[in-house]
Amino acid sequence: MTTGSALAPGWDHPVRAAVPPCTEAGLKRVLEKIQRWAPYVDALLLDDVAAVLDDYMPGVDEVDEHAQRLRGHLMRLVNLAVTVQVDERDAQVALLVEQARTVCSEDLPGDHRRAVGHVRRMAWTLNELLERLVENQCLKEET
Repeated sequence: MTTGSALAPGWDHPVRAAVPPCTEAGLKRVLEKIQRWAPYVDALLLDDVAAVLDDYMPGVDEVDEHAQRLRGHLMRLVNLAVTVQVDERDAQVALLVEQARTVCSEDLPGDHRRAVGHVRRMAWTLNELLERLVENQCLKEET
């Protein structure tokens, strides 16, 4: 045990040495688990894609909600692709990341048919990006 007097004149309270929360071996185990972990594709994402790409045409009151949900899914997948740097290793993922950013940044058209087209572009981009991330083992399909 050391005392603070060696560090600051006039300090006479004992100071305990810092103890790391994990050993080196413990940190290695945590790192190995993180490296093996892959988030799974949740059913909600798949349901949202299917709802927009289905033969059914979303109503006027549904398009905005679909756009918001798809935008959220897209941005989560874009963030994942960028974080694990798969966009740097896979040119198709890089292209899909750019498409996702572009379609998410565009305003939803006021015309209903164009708005439906917009959310369908979002859903196609989401579906394609999802497939590429699964192929690159950044995501795993829900079992």
